[in-house]
Amino acid sequence: MKNIWAPWRKEFILSEKEKDCFFCEAIKADQDRKSLVLYRGKECFCILNKYPYNNGHLMVAPNLHKDDLSKLSNTEMLEFMTLTRDVKDILSKKMNPDGFNLGINIGKDAGAGVLGHIHLHIVPRWQGDTNFMPVISDTKVVPQSLDELYTELKDCF
Repeated sequence: MKNIWAPWRKEFILSEKEKDCFFCEAIKADQDRKSLVLYRGKECFCILNKYPYNNGHLMVAPNLHKDDLSKLSNTEMLEFMTLTRDVKDILSKKMNPDGFNLGINIGKDAGAGVLGHIHLHIVPRWQGDTNFMPVISDTKVVPQSLDELYTELKDCF
C-alpha cells in the first residue's frame, strides 16, 4: 500500500467547520480570486482546493447544492464530466504531470469532507513526487502558492 501524505490538511481537519457549504458560498460570491474559483460554467464550476494533496489540486462541482450523482440533471452531468476533462487537459498542458488521481467521495464513510455538495477532485501527480520530507519529517512540500497557481491557471479557462 502507498500513502499520500498531506499533513498540511491537519489545519482543515482540526478547524471548526463552516456551517454553510463553502462550494455554495464560493459560487454565490463575486470574488473569484478570493474564493479560488477558476471557472464558472452554466451548470458547474472549477475551484482550487484550499488544502491540496498536491500542487494543482482542483475540484469540479455543480453550481447547485446536490449530494449525489443521481441528483444531477443530464445537462449538469454532461458539464460536470466535460469540465473535468477540460480541467485535466489544462493541467496537462500547464503543469506537465505524469498522471492524475480523479475521485469523488460520496458519504462520510467514503471520506467526503463536504457531505452535501458533490465534487470531483483532480490531483496532478508526478513520478517521484514524494521525496524525503514525507519520509523523515511527515511533511509534504507543495512548491507553489495557491495565489501563484491561480494566476497561472486563470487565463486558461
